[in-house]
Amino acid sequence: MITRIALLVKAWSSLELTPLRFAGIFLLGLLYDIVVWGFFAIPVAMYCWLMKDSWYRKGWQRIPLFVLFFILIFILVVNAGSEFAFWDEFGVRYNFIAVDYLVYTTEVLENIWQSYNIPLILSGALLLSAGILWLIRRPLLQSQQVSMRVGRRSIFFLAFLVLPAAGYFLVSNRFKNISSNNFVNELAGNGIYEFGHAYWHNEIDYPLFYSTRNDAENFRILRGMLQAPGVRFTGDSLSVEREISYPEPEQKRNIVLISVESLSGDYLKYFGNTEGITPFMDSLIPHSLFFKHFYASGTRTVRGLEALSLAIPPTPGQSIVRRPDNENMFTLGNVLKQKGYAVKYIYGGNSFFDNMGYFFSHSGYQVVDKRDIPDSIVHHTTAWGVCDEDIFTQAMRECDSSYAAGKMFFNHVMTVSNHRPYTYPENRIDIPPASNTVQGAVKYTDYAINGFLQAAKQKPWFGNTIFVIVADHCSKSAGKTELPANRYHIPCLVYAPGIVLPAIEERFTSQIDLVPTILGLMRMHYTSRFMGYDIFNTPAGKERVFISTYQGLGYIRDSQLVILSPQQKTGLFEPDFATGINKQIAIKDSSLLREAIAWYQGASYLFKHGGYKVK
Repeated sequence: MITRIALLVKAWSSLELTPLRFAGIFLLGLLYDIVVWGFFAIPVAMYCWLMKDSWYRKGWQRIPLFVLFFILIFILVVNAGSEFAFWDEFGVRYNFIAVDYLVYTTEVLENIWQSYNIPLILSGALLLSAGILWLIRRPLLQSQQVSMRVGRRSIFFLAFLVLPAAGYFLVSNRFKNISSNNFVNELAGNGIYEFGHAYWHNEIDYPLFYSTRNDAENFRILRGMLQAPGVRFTGDSLSVEREISYPEPEQKRNIVLISVESLSGDYLKYFGNTEGITPFMDSLIPHSLFFKHFYASGTRTVRGLEALSLAIPPTPGQSIVRRPDNENMFTLGNVLKQKGYAVKYIYGGNSFFDNMGYFFSHSGYQVVDKRDIPDSIVHHTTAWGVCDEDIFTQAMRECDSSYAAGKMFFNHVMTVSNHRPYTYPENRIDIPPASNTVQGAVKYTDYAINGFLQAAKQKPWFGNTIFVIVADHCSKSAGKTELPANRYHIPCLVYAPGIVLPAIEERFTSQIDLVPTILGLMRMHYTSRFMGYDIFNTPAGKERVFISTYQGLGYIRDSQLVILSPQQKTGLFEPDFATGINKQIAIKDSSLLREAIAWYQGASYLFKHGGYKVK
């Protein structure tokens, strides 16, 4: 209750409350709190049930009883503090991200240690837990005055178990969705309950939970949407396999794809930012192919990496990068490897994180990570890896190595500096690292990219290289409504003097379109299973954008947004791309809904049935 009230105060300016919604926050919140209480009470109930009656009433029983309660109270106190930090960063209760963070304890714990004063926080949590235990000491001591034989205890214990069982089988995390305002829904929830739900539902079966249509009809729609000049479908009717060809001959170019951690579009001066934190990228726009309306597929790095390698719409649950049976996938790396390229994924941290190393190394890439970077070139490290300029130094070494070996190269570089604790080397930019601000981290990443490109201009391979700068996702994903479009707007620049003409691309472009568009710029002839467009070989009017959370699947076309949700729910909205507010409207023409289902159900079908595997 205290946590809910405090978060309500924190989110007050973003709430759209009515008396009914206000009551719903606390009444539904109480329901979730009772369910969580039931689970937390299980250890105490088991202890009281199993402990011999004569022993339980002994004086020494106070020690294990108090220790047990102290541990449970401490967990709840630490959780309350963690919820505030999580809400501050993501604007929601716990979700998949929190579950993922527990898997990668080394990186996450080190990041927490660097970002917060942990000794002070733990000391405060210990003192607060001890104080709460002191307040409830009398009821605990009074429980030792009650005598109850094992048979009667068993009846009470079994009766008690009905509560957590009912909470597990009968309560859904969808109960809290009482408003179109996402903050209201999140406040009605319970962080611990949401964490448990995310842990048990990290993969979601599309046909079981979402609106579906006939597979054959879905792929008929997909083939129509993917049809373009020079495209000839070659696979069976339940596939998108097709030959891509162009009138012009192939123009093989080196490619350096820089995916920047958490680079929101609104960090750029071009989109109205006045803080001056991306001076180099802003200066690069007039000399680049710049995508003005470019949208990320999701809110996690692995979702961005999925889009930038597989060019597939997001499927519900985890990113394919994190899923089982994701070997030998049809990736940009595999296409270029077949063309004789040296293909590398370069990451400044441990590639075990988020399963990146396994995914890329089993799908056409050679993985280069922190373990391959010599200490002699490392200036600064955080929990997430070496700083961005050190990543780019290693990337330069890899480019030089491939060129010296006479190989065309494709290097996908993933930055890490724009991530809490937002630290970087001293004396690089005019924002000191001690500020620990996202503005400083963004400006440092901009500085590092500038240094890399200036050094690259001195290389013999520069004139035959395409540089792509794109974000993996935005820094913030939360909004008043589900799937706020402004929280998915990211920058994308293609810089290749003498190869790609500078231009401002006005059409809406999805993150999954970047891979086939790069191949199209080189007039690459290949057999494709990608579900993205070569945007410059796509007839006007077919543009569409995919945005998602791990449950909500959004499809934007013609300034309308379809949202597909579990329990076969569908909705049509008019999205405001500036504010992120979605206004629900009636579905009068179901064609857009059919398209959305075709894309998302089709993507799920292809992954599940091996349609995205390399033959």
